Amino acid sequence: MLRNLRGVSRVSLSGRGQEGSRRARWGPGPSADTGARGRAVGTGRYRRAMGHSAVLEGVLERITYANEENGYTVARVDTGGGGELLTVVGSLLGAQVGESLRMEGRWGSHPQYGRQFTVENYTTVLPATVQGIRRYLGSGLIKGIGPKTADRIVEHFGVDTLDVIEADPQELIKVPGLGPKRTAKIAAAWEEQKAIKEVMVFLQSVEVSTSIAVRIYKKYGDASISVVKNQPYRLAADVWGIGFLTADRIAQAVGIPHDSPDRVKAGLQYALSQSADQGHCYLPEERLISDAVKLLQVDTGLVIDCLGELAEEPEGVVREQVPDPEDPAGRVTAVYLVPFHRAEQSLAGQLRRLLGAAEDRLAAFREVDWGRALSWLAGRTGAELAPEQEQAVRLALTERVAVLTGGPGCGKSFTVRSVVELARAKGATVVLAAPTGRAAKRLAELTGAEASTVHRLLELKPGGDAAYDRDRPLDADLVVVDEASMLDLLLANKLVKAVAPGAHLLLVGDVDQLPSVGAGEVLRDLLAEGGPVPAVRLTRIFRQAQQSGVVTNAHRINAGLPPVTQGLPDFFLFAEDDTEEAGKLAVDVAARRIPAKFGLDPRRDIQVLTPMHRGPAGAGTLNGLLQQSVTPARPGLAEKRFGGRVFRVGDKVTQIRNNYEKGTNGVFNGTVGVVTALDPDEQQLTVVTDEDEEVEYDFAELDELAHAYAVTIHRSQGSEYPCVVIPVTTSAWMMLQRNLLYTAVTRAKRLVVLVGSRRALAQAVRSVSAGRRCTALDARLAGRLVP
Repeated sequence: MLRNLRGVSRVSLSGRGQEGSRRARWGPGPSADTGARGRAVGTGRYRRAMGHSAVLEGVLERITYANEENGYTVARVDTGGGGELLTVVGSLLGAQVGESLRMEGRWGSHPQYGRQFTVENYTTVLPATVQGIRRYLGSGLIKGIGPKTADRIVEHFGVDTLDVIEADPQELIKVPGLGPKRTAKIAAAWEEQKAIKEVMVFLQSVEVSTSIAVRIYKKYGDASISVVKNQPYRLAADVWGIGFLTADRIAQAVGIPHDSPDRVKAGLQYALSQSADQGHCYLPEERLISDAVKLLQVDTGLVIDCLGELAEEPEGVVREQVPDPEDPAGRVTAVYLVPFHRAEQSLAGQLRRLLGAAEDRLAAFREVDWGRALSWLAGRTGAELAPEQEQAVRLALTERVAVLTGGPGCGKSFTVRSVVELARAKGATVVLAAPTGRAAKRLAELTGAEASTVHRLLELKPGGDAAYDRDRPLDADLVVVDEASMLDLLLANKLVKAVAPGAHLLLVGDVDQLPSVGAGEVLRDLLAEGGPVPAVRLTRIFRQAQQSGVVTNAHRINAGLPPVTQGLPDFFLFAEDDTEEAGKLAVDVAARRIPAKFGLDPRRDIQVLTPMHRGPAGAGTLNGLLQQSVTPARPGLAEKRFGGRVFRVGDKVTQIRNNYEKGTNGVFNGTVGVVTALDPDEQQLTVVTDEDEEVEYDFAELDELAHAYAVTIHRSQGSEYPCVVIPVTTSAWMMLQRNLLYTAVTRAKRLVVLVGSRRALAQAVRSVSAGRRCTALDARLAGRLVP
């Protein structure tokens, strides 16, 4: 029988693989309780291990908490004695609800939670009873089998069910309701689970999370263990969720030397990728070497030698002399990851190509009677353009590349509408885009024309290549991109490549907002003094906008003045110095007070924006509290626990990585949506995004999603909400900067509520963002760097 021959897989948690003996220390670390005993499943007998160790057997009934980073878990198990569930803590890496476990560890007592069992290693045992098999299969462990299907299968095959699935899965077709396709799917899912479990067993000594083990298997299949053993640093490049630090831990576990050149090269590339995550396109060589020495704890000479070798490799790094950001008259050696160097060179070259194109697809505007054209436009729109706006309209329609910038209430939107109206009046083909779905919808509403995200416009394919590029440009005479401050270097390069020679490109955005989440600060570089791209900055606040406290205070903040927080109908401050209390107050304001006073929907209309993710007033904590208030657990409401989070139908969620494999043209970092379905049988969750696209996620992919009741201000870029609630606390002191607060306030259309400390608010207003990002795009555009 299968259960007797192979129904066990062992997971040692000693920290040194199955040969190790060092005890892992996770969680509260309760002391041994010599009187506590583990109970064997269904026998009522007690079992003891040697010394203070004990053995506990039971079925994993519920995971109360799980840290996906290190596998630390708090769970409840049923020992089969008919009593209460017992609490177990420790790293239960890979264990699934419904599995029978044989756990070795120690009994103890936690001062707050009482008696519990600390797991040091565990074994999974396939269940031997009909009830156990039904519970096991119905737990969602095997894709395609939910509770109802499990009932039918177990009713048909009884205690032989698992043997049938293992040895003769085509027999499942005899079960009512199971056809050939579903039978094959269940058999494949069973095999995949076995393979993934083997990978997990191999990876357990370095505490790799369940979701990452699944990704490793999906990336490399049967070669997973070979890759992990022999090329562990590949994981950092190939598998999302594995950075250098995790790959390095794995490498050390499989015996890669500390001073291995492969390790040092991977560390250098990791340091550059970390800097890209912070917005830099390159790092000065001296700074990179210093960072790598600290990270790797190796000799400086070794790092220098490996950097030289990397510079010789085609996909290694590029070194180039660029103007010193601190001293424009000086030079520094910049070190780029290859994709960023290529993109920066390409973007500068493509922009100069567009600016110098002989062809002009809007040539009619060279000879236009502007007085007559603007008179017609005023009749069409019902309002006249201010002088600045008129200048911007002329610029967009006569120059092949132009930038329009300005703060809220200065008429950017009306200017864009005017440009589009005039271009369409001359029969021009106009294409409208924005970096986010929300911004694209707003642009479409404004102009009355179709607008899409930049990703969808370019039809990005799996891997990130665009369907439209220099060889196949967009069929457009005028391309207008709103919220251009969000364009990072890589996306801007893809976009500009796709603009046809002679077509016009208008980039619209507020340069005083936060720069893009990705590397670069493209809009700021295009506006740099001495650059070739013509631009207009709108500065006049229109009368109707002057009546808005939101607009008025946004401009005050941008000018370094404190916002007015009293006597306004649309801008409020709830003062609270204690950070934890401020977080709770922000939740109460967003979930209860604002809906009661203004009739706004807490999920659809109100967005909590925080300076940072961590802390008692950070997005992580507030999301948990807001979910409890807005989408609490209810009988009959489907939900799925993943790591430390619970996903429910109705949850507001956001994508936290670019995934080119999902959706029609990929789903991208910052995309927001709502969970509309959870299917335990198929182990899938469905999200409808703010682009009205339905996207499915396997349960193993849920670490790509985070709750979005509260998001960081960086993540809110390009979005606009009727109301924003902004916790401003001293715990976020290092993040409190003027452009951060300005960006948060300008996300609101109707209402802003600040919650927190007046001292923290004053710090945010007076602190100007320190330093520029490391980018040489402005120098390339100005001709100070020749490719």
